[in-house]
Amino acid sequence: MQHSPTEVQSLIIPELRTLLIKDVRKTWPSLTDDLGERGVNQMVAFLATSTRSDEPLTPSLRVDLFWHAFVQRTVPYVAFSRVLGVDYIHHVPDDEGGSEPKTGRAAMALTTATIRAAGFTIDAEFWPNEGAANCSQCHAGCTDSPVGGK
Repeated sequence: MQHSPTEVQSLIIPELRTLLIKDVRKTWPSLTDDLGERGVNQMVAFLATSTRSDEPLTPSLRVDLFWHAFVQRTVPYVAFSRVLGVDYIHHVPDDEGGSEPKTGRAAMALTTATIRAAGFTIDAEFWPNEGAANCSQCHAGCTDSPVGGK
């Protein structure tokens, strides 16, 4: 099932947004409420897009902070995944890659282009042009991929 960007953003209710921002603030103490709201929006855009992409996508380091906070809140995380049409959006660390700057920049370019193509807005403060988090959605064929291990 495909939802509009506005519908997807509304899946994270205000109380959950507040909790996620509070959770991220534990590792990012200077995080403002405004920046936190924007971070939740970027995480939601990334996750929603990753469920529809055949390409492996990778979060930025900042987006990954929000994803880590969300995945730890399993009840709303699983509910969010299911509304997007998958049982669970797996967080699959890339233990082998992520350290090569050229590869990281290419991964960020692919990810941001895919998110934009899905109709979401990219907040440049969350998607720097250098590096990538050591995680991917693993849509390229893993058995736990939401698209069925193509």
